[in-house]
Amino acid sequence: MKIRDIKGIDQELIQEIAPALERGADTEAYALTAEQGMEAGYRYTKSDGVLHMAYGTKPDLCRALLAAAGSTAAEGKGERWLSEIGYMADCSRNAVARVDTLKKLVRQAALMGYHFIGLYLEDTLAIPEEPYFGYMRGAYTKEEIAEVVRYAELFGVEIRPYVETLAHLNQITRYEQYQKFIDTDDILLAGDERTYEFLDHYLKAVSDAFPSRRVNLGMDEAHMVGLGKYLDAHGYQNRVEIIQNHLERVMEICRKYDLQPQMWSDMFFRLAFGGEYYVKDKPMAENVKIPEGLELVYWDYYSADEEHYDDMLRQHRKMTDKVSFAGGVWKWIGFAPHNRYSAVIGKAALSSCRRNGITSVVMTGWGDNGGEASQFSILPGLFEDARLVYEDNLPEAAFYALTGIREEDYMKLDLSNPLPARKDRVNNAGKFLLYNDALLGIFDPLAQQLASGYYEDAANQLSNGYYEDAANQLEQAVRDSSGSSLCYVLKTQASLCRVLQDKANLGMVIRTAYDAGDREKLREIAEEAIPQLLGKLDRFYQDFRKQWMSENKAFGFEVQSLRIGGLRQRILEVQQRLEEYLSGEIAEIDELEKPVLPFAYCEGADVTTLDYNRWNYIVTTAVIG
Repeated sequence: MKIRDIKGIDQELIQEIAPALERGADTEAYALTAEQGMEAGYRYTKSDGVLHMAYGTKPDLCRALLAAAGSTAAEGKGERWLSEIGYMADCSRNAVARVDTLKKLVRQAALMGYHFIGLYLEDTLAIPEEPYFGYMRGAYTKEEIAEVVRYAELFGVEIRPYVETLAHLNQITRYEQYQKFIDTDDILLAGDERTYEFLDHYLKAVSDAFPSRRVNLGMDEAHMVGLGKYLDAHGYQNRVEIIQNHLERVMEICRKYDLQPQMWSDMFFRLAFGGEYYVKDKPMAENVKIPEGLELVYWDYYSADEEHYDDMLRQHRKMTDKVSFAGGVWKWIGFAPHNRYSAVIGKAALSSCRRNGITSVVMTGWGDNGGEASQFSILPGLFEDARLVYEDNLPEAAFYALTGIREEDYMKLDLSNPLPARKDRVNNAGKFLLYNDALLGIFDPLAQQLASGYYEDAANQLSNGYYEDAANQLEQAVRDSSGSSLCYVLKTQASLCRVLQDKANLGMVIRTAYDAGDREKLREIAEEAIPQLLGKLDRFYQDFRKQWMSENKAFGFEVQSLRIGGLRQRILEVQQRLEEYLSGEIAEIDELEKPVLPFAYCEGADVTTLDYNRWNYIVTTAVIG
């Protein structure tokens, strides 16, 4: 769709989204008129070369344009039932998105109808008074945030800060100056004046950098609050009161800088309901008081059951009527997303939110354990969630207009994590099988289970067949999407699947040959299979590096270099050990003389439900750090 005349809309906005509009199914040219006359949502009509829009907010308008471009229908509408929907990008778990990446994310989010973008910032915001806060971590400057904000204003998208004011500040604990007011682990020492001096610097920097007055204070998962230095100084104190007193001090700082606070609900919720987070119907502790003006954000990314969300929202209403919801688009379990799972849980959660009168929702894209997945890997999940919010069921042609890639092909990003038969399950086999040690074989029982459960070929070669097929599908998607600026995301996953084709069951193949005394097979592995695998690993590293450097600042990639480089060196070590054994230099391979026990890090572990993301536990049973 082309726009030849514009009335009632900023021409710069149209210029920015023109490439997407021109990829749409409608190839006609239109004179465009628009009026901001609706409370929420949009309507459009096409007639005699004129495209007329009525809309509520600028993101509504952007979605209307995407909808019109993606369909040849003469009219269309979207009836948005939420007051606002947003997306939160994790910019702290090493992958600190570049400014141009954030601009692209803003543009795509607006075209889908999202009203705000949250930036999750643990220590990745520069604080003038705290030079070691975010040091060598890619922390955003005030000027960088301002550039993103100016661009977002064009689309009517608000940029909001998500920070941490109690826990999850583990990166600063390496410095003695911060250790002095750390309670335990990564939790700040409540009640200590040094804590509040630091938080004053932090929230002042937030206030100075972000025009938005909305701020998420974090305060989630502080399970050991009051049990470290606080306990030593004060003895055991009521932990509800510790958090409430700390929160009041933080809110004083918020009031000082005219910030409107919200926080994740889990700590208050657990303390209110006896330590549990998921409860159906339970009386609330009487000593829990939510401060006036504070919004609680109920976060939940794990259920496909609408009644589960209904129950939790009812429990939250016992605490306060100021409740919003945070769902998840799964990009935090390795190199690949889980868009299918995100769509399933998103539908259940949003249905419940509508039924329970929730008006504000944010979808979160966390980057746990290193931010390995592409910032744009979860676009199908965000697209499907927006479909539900606007009730307009945009066609796949609209997704193609948005990305230059068919939605069917984009969904293939999930393939490195073999898809369970049930869509309400999730796993990250693509990560734990990549890093599973070929001699220790910690995850080999799961790899065997994967083969037995999912693949129809024989014995140990089954996983090879799966990953070869996945790689073929992704490589075809790359060819079909060669004109898209996001094609590299597919290419990275294709390269990963080529590695897994050889790596997923390498340990089982080695052990089987060793136990059988098959020296020829071991020689073939050492001389042919391992060099082939190393070549594929090198290609994956380069494709992954391109993806990272295209999207993120360089800071944090050193972790990926160390991990993948360590994997490469370990594979070379395996090769050397096999050669030493075959030459008679060593009589046996120590690790292969030990039996492989069932995988037991998690009781009852099943490959279909295991999303085991802790790299240091995947690679070894030895001590790291």
